[in-house]
Amino acid sequence: MARWLRKKLFNVASRVLTKPRGNYNRILPTDLETLRLTVRKGDVILVDGDQRVSEVIKYLTQSSWSHVALYVGDELLRRFPARREELVRANGQDAQHLIVEALQEGVVASPLSKYTAFNIRVCRPHGLQRDDLQRVLDEVIAQLGSSYDLKNLLDLARYFFPVSLIPRRFRRRALDFGSGLPTEVMCSSLIARAFQNVGFPILPATTPAAAPRPRRRLRDYLRRSADPYPGVFHRERATLITPRDFDLSPYFEIVKLNGLEAGNFDYRRIKWA
Repeated sequence: MARWLRKKLFNVASRVLTKPRGNYNRILPTDLETLRLTVRKGDVILVDGDQRVSEVIKYLTQSSWSHVALYVGDELLRRFPARREELVRANGQDAQHLIVEALQEGVVASPLSKYTAFNIRVCRPHGLQRDDLQRVLDEVIAQLGSSYDLKNLLDLARYFFPVSLIPRRFRRRALDFGSGLPTEVMCSSLIARAFQNVGFPILPATTPAAAPRPRRRLRDYLRRSADPYPGVFHRERATLITPRDFDLSPYFEIVKLNGLEAGNFDYRRIKWA
């Protein structure tokens, strides 16, 4: 009885919190064909969501981004040829352009076109090696079918009443909820854990290198000067990684979808009102 009531409560909270808001401020339209030509496997897609819970996440993280997904392209078609017909039937042309994301119904593969009506940003891991990229894709794809951490969603609900009273220094920690079960994931932690497991940093804390000893100062200085990453990096807990961290990370490039990379942007052709 208690388990049934708990599940019922989670389902009700999920429906209420994931209900779309009445209004949405779309900044710029996203051209789907340009997006398909630009995005690469392993790119992180940030989304400015339109759900009620999106407002809580954006407030707690002081960010425009409330959701994150990983672009896997045609990986599912290549890895599961027996499911080709099913994937094409479900996603159409976007069966070759899929993302993996954690939603309230679990970890699923969705078409890239799903979020073209929203404000989005593409973040590309700089210099990620091919074998490490495959490991990231392997780990995220292996999570397909896992359940979403509904306890985290319910915990976030408390910040509707009243959200403005949370001290700034506690807002980030307010997201560190959830059941902690390895089979239940959240959208950011799913992708953050995959990058962390190959040693790719997102937004780590660092400890400066110790000062050199007086007698070895020159030798230590030369050694430290040759080290491009002095000090010690500390992994952030995956459950504390937010969509905003991929945006702020110096190790992810922001990919523009307005032709800047292609070199065809000419501000002189803009027609100003």
